[in-house]
Amino acid sequence: MTAPAGSGFERRLGVFQATTVNMTQMCGIGPFVTIPAMISTMEGPQAMFGWLVGALIVLADGLVWAELGASMPGAGGTYLYLREAFQYRTGRLMPFLFVWSAVLFIPLIMSTGVIGLVQYAGYLWPSLVDGSGLSTGGHVLAIAVVAVVVAALYRKIGDIGLLTTVFFVVMLVSVLGVILAAFTHFHSDLAFTYPRDAGSKFFHGLGAGLVIAVYDYLGYNTAAYLGAEVRQPGRVIPRAIIFSILGMMTLYFLLQVGILGVIPWEKTQESSSFASLVLERTWGKGAAQVFTVGIIVTAFASVFAGLLGGSRVPYNAARDKLFLPWFARLHPRLKFPTFGLYAMGVITAIGSLFTLTDVISMLTAVFVLVQSVAQVVALTVLRRRQPDLPRPYRMWLYPLPSLVALAGWIYIYKSAGTKPIVLSLVWLAAGVVAYLVWARLERIWPFGPKEISEPFTEPGGAEPQPA
Repeated sequence: MTAPAGSGFERRLGVFQATTVNMTQMCGIGPFVTIPAMISTMEGPQAMFGWLVGALIVLADGLVWAELGASMPGAGGTYLYLREAFQYRTGRLMPFLFVWSAVLFIPLIMSTGVIGLVQYAGYLWPSLVDGSGLSTGGHVLAIAVVAVVVAALYRKIGDIGLLTTVFFVVMLVSVLGVILAAFTHFHSDLAFTYPRDAGSKFFHGLGAGLVIAVYDYLGYNTAAYLGAEVRQPGRVIPRAIIFSILGMMTLYFLLQVGILGVIPWEKTQESSSFASLVLERTWGKGAAQVFTVGIIVTAFASVFAGLLGGSRVPYNAARDKLFLPWFARLHPRLKFPTFGLYAMGVITAIGSLFTLTDVISMLTAVFVLVQSVAQVVALTVLRRRQPDLPRPYRMWLYPLPSLVALAGWIYIYKSAGTKPIVLSLVWLAAGVVAYLVWARLERIWPFGPKEISEPFTEPGGAEPQPA
């Protein structure tokens, strides 16, 4: 399949590159900074099983993404799916709310990568961190990192595909290096000696632990955001999603077990760069410094991959005259959405000025409500409303995985905490008000007729093009 005529995008990403983009975004700095929080939340080494429960939820959700992404391979991912599914009853409200939220939660995800990058840089230069988080110098470095990422993304998608492959190799070497170092000095009595009440503590902390685990898995859908730039999307997108989730589940579990076998679980909370501490204890200071550089590059790569996919999200909304028109501009030669990249880069820089835990809780509440739950509903609606929609991939055991995903997302949302839930509802309410103002100006539903269109059911499955 070629890119939609007139879209300006080029289909250059195959299965391997799409999978590496996903896995590079998924790993990033996440497990290197959140494993202590996971252990603390579940109060013991039984936290290792939290990664498996989290993987079950995202794998079920990944099958939702796989069917939708294969059926509607265009730039923007969820925006397309919600636009097609909810147009029959609520016009363009749902896709607007998604874009309204995505320009916030996608950069916030990237902000956590930047914060973690600077935390590990603090192992090499301690002045970058202080007791409460990043120092002034650390914040300056964080903003500089975002600027470098934006500059690195200023190129064609084919060149970016090669670059993400290099980043993927660095990420893999870094993670496997920490795992190997841990297992060469592994003590099973540390890793597998559980507290007496381990079971009750596990289930008591499971909700908060899943907020952390799911955050670390985020990115398995990046290839779907790049749907207009993926070759044979009906085959590539589902495989990239499933391969990346299973691959990262294995790496996360081994990383968690390995660290618990080197450092007593009570001690993991004492360092913001615990992976460097593991390497220092096992292979010495020099090896720790070398691999810390690899971890920093891995964090940079996750921000790179995330902004690559995220910058495409508002593109289709702007082309549909449902968002600010600046987001619809492509670079005339390099063929990427320039304003989307700049805007998300700025928000990422601002988000890096906050603490890691605050950013994780806020972004989790926002994206679960507006993206994850809505998208599960969209899958069912589209099966009923558009039975003729070409589906190169159909969800296995439908509707069981979608129900598992829905139950998991509701549970995670309730576990995010009162403050993030309230802030997410306020943001959603503000989005509804913004949509009503926009709808009034554009004279669309509820102030005008609904515009029903099913472009992906037509021959070729092309997304609509602007006049």
